[in-house]
Amino acid sequence: MRIPTLHRWPRTAKAAIQLQKHLAPLLRLEPIIGTPRLFAGADVANCPDGRWTVAGVVVWDAQSRRIVEQRAVRRPCRFPYIPGLLSFRETPALLAAFRKLRITPDVVLCDAQGLAHPRRLGLACHLGLWLGIPTVGCAKSRLCGDFSEPGPARGSASLLTLDGEAVGDVLRTRDGVKPLYVSPGHLCDRASACRVTLAATGPYRLPEPTRLAHQLVGRARGAGAG
Repeated sequence: MRIPTLHRWPRTAKAAIQLQKHLAPLLRLEPIIGTPRLFAGADVANCPDGRWTVAGVVVWDAQSRRIVEQRAVRRPCRFPYIPGLLSFRETPALLAAFRKLRITPDVVLCDAQGLAHPRRLGLACHLGLWLGIPTVGCAKSRLCGDFSEPGPARGSASLLTLDGEAVGDVLRTRDGVKPLYVSPGHLCDRASACRVTLAATGPYRLPEPTRLAHQLVGRARGAGAG
């Protein structure tokens, strides 16, 4: 993939927060038209010494339910771990993995937050602005916001709100399992985020593309990605 440069990477938390405030108004929250076929799952793992980040991208065909391409890279960590600023630590490595793709996916599912973020710019939003592709945050845990527990059946959802604004949904992807915290990234709205997440979810709690990406980075971290 060819990815135009969106900005230079800040080195301090203060500069990163200012950049988030600058980028957030650029997000476009709009419906995803139709049903995507090529889903990219994106995930990141840090090496035990904290000096390296391993990023993986899996492109998954929803029609054949098979992987059509996957890439993993290892890059130095150049930003500290700070809650709310995770994208500055992990997105550079993810972009390196996406640049290796031959196939451009229709939508990207991230094991991360999207709009459900204190400054409305989680990793899924930030990555979406770089890629210019619809992105969805499918997080396993809550970063911020309030919600009521959704019903126990697959597809049940409840609003995730922050300061009185709906920023995502708490979505049950399997009967009786813990829900995911699903929020729009870029070029996506709340309804589309839930719809495509369910479309990509099979017998497991996580959507298949992000589950496969998690497995990929685990293998790559052990083997040493390129």
